[in-house]
Amino acid sequence: MIRPLAAVFLALSASAAPFLVPSAFAAGLKVAVVAPVEGLLAPLGRQILEGARFGAEARGTEIVPVTETCEASDAASLKAALKATGAEAAIGFLCTESLEAVLPDLGPQAVPAITLSVRSEILMEDALKNGWPFWRLAPTARMESLRLSEVILGRWRGEPLALIDDGTIHGREIIDSVRTALGEIGVTATFTDTFRPAQDQQIGLVRRLSRSGATHVLVGGDRSDIAIIARDAASESVPLTILGGDAMNAPDQPVPLADGVLAVTRPEPATLPSAAETVQSMRAAGLQPDGYVLPAFAAVSLLEQAKDQAEADGSPLTAALSKGPYATALGPIRFDGGHELAENPFRLMEWRDGRFQPLPAPAGNTP
Repeated sequence: MIRPLAAVFLALSASAAPFLVPSAFAAGLKVAVVAPVEGLLAPLGRQILEGARFGAEARGTEIVPVTETCEASDAASLKAALKATGAEAAIGFLCTESLEAVLPDLGPQAVPAITLSVRSEILMEDALKNGWPFWRLAPTARMESLRLSEVILGRWRGEPLALIDDGTIHGREIIDSVRTALGEIGVTATFTDTFRPAQDQQIGLVRRLSRSGATHVLVGGDRSDIAIIARDAASESVPLTILGGDAMNAPDQPVPLADGVLAVTRPEPATLPSAAETVQSMRAAGLQPDGYVLPAFAAVSLLEQAKDQAEADGSPLTAALSKGPYATALGPIRFDGGHELAENPFRLMEWRDGRFQPLPAPAGNTP
């Protein structure tokens, strides 16, 4: 399960830009993997551990599991467990509570923590203000809103636009952010509304959209509600081009999503060209590259290359993480000055044949 990844790592390194990895590989490093092992999040924790372990031995990297409970009351035990590992870096962190517990202690130790999941912008603001060594492979809500705005301006400019949300905090924030961005350049919506989520039908909403004259709709809501809106629009013969956000990347139930519905979301990691060799090796070893498997593997690979760079520079690992890009199964990864992904990973996707597939960008645009 492990040795095939040595070849994959070498292939990735050889194909990367010369700056990415020094020619002489350093020894591996000790990485703490903070992930749940019990409860509802345990399957995700297993994915993180499996991805982190896969191929780590090829570079001499040691993976040390640390149990994450996601309970603020367990902060002291989590801090003690992480400190006892003697790890040079930590990855995982599905919950904000875990990061809030350990980041203040990791600062003096210069031990970087990389989350695969937590998107809290307030937490990142606190980390930068206090000098905590926090980076993330998870995109922010701001990146999602930015890409949605780019899609509307790049593809829908001049179209009758509706902005609707489901009344939840996330739904409202997405729509408000897009509305503000569009308003700054003088673009306004033809129709705005808030609908009740989790209903069996949305015919009333569809008819209001029809009367407004809107033909293109951005929905701040869940996949299930958007599937119902698309179904009811078709039954009422109301032609709507419907766009949702990252919440669309969810199970297809109870109403199947209609072909042609759009979403700004991230491509499945296993479909990325940069992941092809790794995916093949994982499947040959009996490991399915689902969920957090590839992101966890990429995080370890990123840290290994950053350690190489740190040793070449004679600098701390935290300083090397600010360099890059580093070649990974998720593609080249570089962090900006705010310790966020330098490249927005959200793309415009269309639901076709049972999965989201990328749409090519219009000429001169990148969404």
